[in-house]
Amino acid sequence: MTVPPAGPRPRPRAALAMSPDAASAVLGPESLSALADLCDLAPLPALDDLTTPRARAVLAGVDLLVTGWGCPPLDADVLRAAPRLRAVVHTAGSVRGHVTDACWERGIEVSSAAAANAVPVAEYTLAMILLTGKRVLETARDHRASRTAPDWLRTPRTVGNHHRTVGILSASLIGRRVIELLRPHDFEVLLHDPYVDAGEAAELGVELVGRAELFRRGDTVSVHTPLLPGTRHLVGRDLIDSMRPDAVLINTARGAVVDQDALTDAVLAGRIRAVLDVTDPEPLPPDHPLWRCDNVLLTPHLAGSQGNEWRRLAGLALSEIARWTSGEGFRHPVRRERLAFLA
Repeated sequence: MTVPPAGPRPRPRAALAMSPDAASAVLGPESLSALADLCDLAPLPALDDLTTPRARAVLAGVDLLVTGWGCPPLDADVLRAAPRLRAVVHTAGSVRGHVTDACWERGIEVSSAAAANAVPVAEYTLAMILLTGKRVLETARDHRASRTAPDWLRTPRTVGNHHRTVGILSASLIGRRVIELLRPHDFEVLLHDPYVDAGEAAELGVELVGRAELFRRGDTVSVHTPLLPGTRHLVGRDLIDSMRPDAVLINTARGAVVDQDALTDAVLAGRIRAVLDVTDPEPLPPDHPLWRCDNVLLTPHLAGSQGNEWRRLAGLALSEIARWTSGEGFRHPVRRERLAFLA
């Protein structure tokens, strides 16, 4: 008896679960076409409310959810409506807002584009390290006010990036990328991360130090610690007060990792400078003194992927979906046991 050849593997059914604005920003027509080549894609718009009759009808047949900013929590009630769901591919960084314990208990595979999102954050950080080392922002402001040529030979020896000491707080995805970008430059790089040992620090090309030493020695300290219950106000008043005069604190992680009141006191006193892409809350109240402080550069959470950088997020997500549909494992999986160390 001749056994007929096995048929092709059934194409998975996929749906977008994110705000419609996020879907149109991150997944342009080319990305949607590529996704439709890999899966049977549920019709748009993307699902941003998983309790509606339309959402429940889509969820009933979905194998894969492509999530993004604005995705509702995938809780037990949602999962009951999605009995076939086997995987979640996130087109942004953190999955904490929507991947719940119920997902892990169900054994759903999860992937994230956090590695892609780390690239522009690290680039922003490198740019700010270089700019603040040269005091570019302050000098440009003073130059606009005076409209005269300064006496370059009177530049303080604290200005410049030659052998400047940069401290990296946490060897996260972004922290590691910053370390990589710093290598071609003439910096001394310190790292504090309790989960990195001396051997790994040597491979990274950094000096492993305690947290207090990092803040005491750093001309610039860049914060890359995720906001977890144990890291709220991790950068407290004692660390901030120990920083060198005119040192720079850069925060692209989460505002609440830093004691903002202590930081405000330090910059208002003129002791240190700060570059803050994140604050607590975001944005700050209109009357907050940091708005008026010349020692602080405030940017509106722009270090992460924006504009054409969204294509990098979409590309990584599509590559993960291609691997998953072909039976390969994710290249960038999110593991439940590692979630406590991730943003």
